[in-house]
Amino acid sequence: MGRPLTGQAEGTGPAGSIFAATDRRVGILGGTFDPIHYGHLVIAEEVCEALSLDRVLFVPAAVPPHKIGLSITPAEHRAAMVELAIAGNPRFAVSRIELERDGPSYTADTLETLAGEAARQGVARDLFFILSTEALAGLSGWHDPDRILSMCRLAVVQRPGTPLPTKPELEARFGDRADRIMLVETVPLAHSASAVRARAATGRSIRYLVPPAVEAYICDHRLYRSDNSSEDCTK
Repeated sequence: MGRPLTGQAEGTGPAGSIFAATDRRVGILGGTFDPIHYGHLVIAEEVCEALSLDRVLFVPAAVPPHKIGLSITPAEHRAAMVELAIAGNPRFAVSRIELERDGPSYTADTLETLAGEAARQGVARDLFFILSTEALAGLSGWHDPDRILSMCRLAVVQRPGTPLPTKPELEARFGDRADRIMLVETVPLAHSASAVRARAATGRSIRYLVPPAVEAYICDHRLYRSDNSSEDCTK
């Protein structure tokens, strides 16, 4: 089963016991996950395989910095959908680390907490932060990008319409840190969380866009439906 890794374990510090000591190569996939869909899962699986990761940690954001002031689904629903989506994959896990921290969900702070967990375990752990080519293009505008690159390597996947950068392009932009950026080819899936929300809002099918358990959760909790919608959703 995919496993939830949550909260503070007694005597282990603010992150709790996030990883097993045998988790040496770990990918981190953060996001709003509103909702999680097959595109997220395919990316996680292919990066896991390509980089021989022991674990991929899904980290739902509590307050995404780029979405402050925007309406997003409550964190408990988003985290519950992630847990349902990853069930059955033993290399996938979900962490509530950002949900249990006040303020904006900055990647640099999350990575620092995860690195601290490795230090407490006495483990030499490699962290790979998974992000899209689009996100990489805007990395300079993130909170403390230099600290991010100092604590992890980046696993970059292509987003439709934004090709993977070339090695010379990476070297021109990142200099001697270009070797900390891994490019991973993945199956291109063009659908997005916003498209799933839009379909659900009008009662259209989201089957084959999200896992069945997530589809059922959205239906049961009437997520994304307009207030005046009286139609029953179909599982």
